[in-house]
Amino acid sequence: MTSASFSSTLTLPASVCDQAAQHLEQAARRTVDGAGIPLKAFRAAADSDYTFPVAVVEQAAACLLVLATETAQTVRPSALRATISVALSLRDAAQAVNRPALTTRFW
Repeated sequence: MTSASFSSTLTLPASVCDQAAQHLEQAARRTVDGAGIPLKAFRAAADSDYTFPVAVVEQAAACLLVLATETAQTVRPSALRATISVALSLRDAAQAVNRPALTTRFW
């Protein structure tokens, strides 16, 4: 098999997708650079199987972290924690796909 046979997509839980879409809408309203593409993807996910390209998930995570940084002084701590939690969930999911498989033997 070649590396092209491995698609760089991942499937997320519906609850994470819904939360991400809500936070990405806030990011788009605040004109966070790059929020438009992941926002469209997460909005459309409700009509699909919640599978996303890894790059879109990484972009969404980055946008949400920027949103958290920009709003840290103006939102309730619980809202800030929610935004950061979703961003880190997305980032961790994307990193898990990119992480090489662990082997049990030394090379």
